[in-house]
Amino acid sequence: MFSKVIVANRGAVAARVLRALNEMGIRSVAVYSEADAGAPYLEMASETYAIGPAPARESYLNQDLLLDIVRRSHADSLHPGYGFLSENAAFAQKVADAGARFIGPSPKWIDAMGHKTRARELAAQHGMPMSQGSGVLPMDNDAVLAAARAIGFPVLVKPAGGGGGIGMLPAKDESQLLEAVERSRSMAGRGFGSTEVYLERLIERPRHVEFQVLGDAHGSVAHLFERDCSTQRRNQKVIEEAPGPALERDKVDAVARQIAGIMQKMGYDNIGTVEMLMGADGEFGFLEMNTRLQVEHGVTEEVTSVDLVQAQIRSAAGEKLAAILPVKIEVIGHAIQARVYAEDPKNFYPSPGKLTVFRPPTDAGVRVETGYAEGRDVTPHYDPMVAKVIVHGGTRDAAIDQLIDALEAFEIQGIKNNIQAVLAVLRSEPFRAGRVHTGLIPEVLGKKI
Repeated sequence: MFSKVIVANRGAVAARVLRALNEMGIRSVAVYSEADAGAPYLEMASETYAIGPAPARESYLNQDLLLDIVRRSHADSLHPGYGFLSENAAFAQKVADAGARFIGPSPKWIDAMGHKTRARELAAQHGMPMSQGSGVLPMDNDAVLAAARAIGFPVLVKPAGGGGGIGMLPAKDESQLLEAVERSRSMAGRGFGSTEVYLERLIERPRHVEFQVLGDAHGSVAHLFERDCSTQRRNQKVIEEAPGPALERDKVDAVARQIAGIMQKMGYDNIGTVEMLMGADGEFGFLEMNTRLQVEHGVTEEVTSVDLVQAQIRSAAGEKLAAILPVKIEVIGHAIQARVYAEDPKNFYPSPGKLTVFRPPTDAGVRVETGYAEGRDVTPHYDPMVAKVIVHGGTRDAAIDQLIDALEAFEIQGIKNNIQAVLAVLRSEPFRAGRVHTGLIPEVLGKKI
């Protein structure tokens, strides 16, 4: 097992990983930018290091500085959390070259799955259920139009080298396509340093269902069932739950087994999430794979009683899945997570400022993960999520009611936030009935977002 782990992240995810390391008795190193000096998660670490100014490119994305801290701290491993450098294959290799273990998949898997079209090609070769799509689009307009015609309109233009909804633009017909491709290329270049884009068939009102997998270095891969992440705004997840509501259980379990079998055949060796879209016909199509811990991992932990962070660390240290996971993994009850964002509910744009009041719910059975405290500033330099609120109930209805109570008890002042918008969705008839899809939030709120 590792003796000292650097947590190369901030906020809620840093606190989550530090908690796991403390429970495992492993020494930890936390890092912080000038904006995060004095942040609550730093108190959980064995050692702390300042890493520069607030802008992420000068601190949490500064690879040379982080690698220097690996050497200075004599850490034998690094956990990237999620976001920032968690899916950067070159950085993972540099960590290994520095004599430490990157806690995540091998760099070859981060590289293989980080480029969307190459990931689609690899997944298709191994029999993954696929939606219609193209390769990287050429610069020739006639070829772009031909690719779209082969798929059939409407289509979705997507950056090949990034995620998070950035640069994803729909085109309902040929008159919209070329402009959407040009805009997507521009956004991809600014956001990911690559202007490569591709096309996918645009599925109307799809469900976004993802499957949690965990592999080891000994050839084994297991799945931990699915999460439904359909309740989104601008392709960004807001409410996630496990298991997925109103799904045909035999079918979704079969897909989970199929995905685990494919990943085992490929040789995948740590934590990962295979994201799928499900159309109105109930068929699943591969969307992408995230080679890291997910923001929404907690709902899977709640229903399976498996600590995914500890499991990820143990796998990276060389343990076999047979020693890490229960003999039989079962789903018990229902878990739901709501992301609380510092954003204006009128348009869902970030709303930075000082948390003059920040009092998360403290009821038993409510799990709150946050990197903030009262009096702290929510800066514009990072993602505006200020907390995750997770509940686990015996039934989905019970979990929804518990989450409503928890969010109503959450006191926040000093910034605008999305709590009332989330409550409106949780109380809506379609959500209560399990009729979730990626356009549900604007439908419930009655506005285009």
